[in-house]
Amino acid sequence: MKSALMVWGGWDGHEPRQCVDIFAPYLESQGFNVRVSDTLDVYLEKDYMMSLNLIVPVWTMGTITDDQEKGLLEAVKSGVGIAGWHGGMGDSFRNNCEYQFMVGGQWVVHPGGVIDYEVNIINHEDPITAGLSDFKMNSEQYYMHVDPSNEVLATTTFGGEHCPWIEGVVMPVVWKRVYGAARVFYCSLGHVAKDFEVPEATEIIKRGMMWATR
Repeated sequence: MKSALMVWGGWDGHEPRQCVDIFAPYLESQGFNVRVSDTLDVYLEKDYMMSLNLIVPVWTMGTITDDQEKGLLEAVKSGVGIAGWHGGMGDSFRNNCEYQFMVGGQWVVHPGGVIDYEVNIINHEDPITAGLSDFKMNSEQYYMHVDPSNEVLATTTFGGEHCPWIEGVVMPVVWKRVYGAARVFYCSLGHVAKDFEVPEATEIIKRGMMWATR
């Protein structure tokens, strides 16, 4: 049986537990034994971490110790897949550059807060986005610092209503990459659980988790 670890915590405004409750049952339906943890100390369990097929971090901001970070990154580098969304993966541990290197990006701002915007699918052949069309979101539109080595699957374009100097900027929303021997998937959607009432957003996360799985 495949095994997955979902670790939730950090800032409550991103509804980490509620989002875990959306996707843990899906992983179980796909044959995973899912462990849910609300402590980063699980990353210290080396043998367990190395045995996993998938890690799903849902932890916005906060801090991680050197040993906890080492346990996570060594497991991923060895080949354990990792997949996540929004601040739960893309705005964790702001002082940890190696973690950000693994993710492939870091949140910096969401102009206007919760706004209406469009997500544009730019790769219609990849299994994560195949068959999906452009779709609308009412949520935070993440402006991120991103790694140029990411394979970008979907983007969004910023207007100038809130920050005129970024009008027209095309920003990655969904990407995949490698870190060591592992597959890494990230999607910037998912500010709160309600965001996953948008079918395309939920489908992208489900497919991304399956793609990343070792």
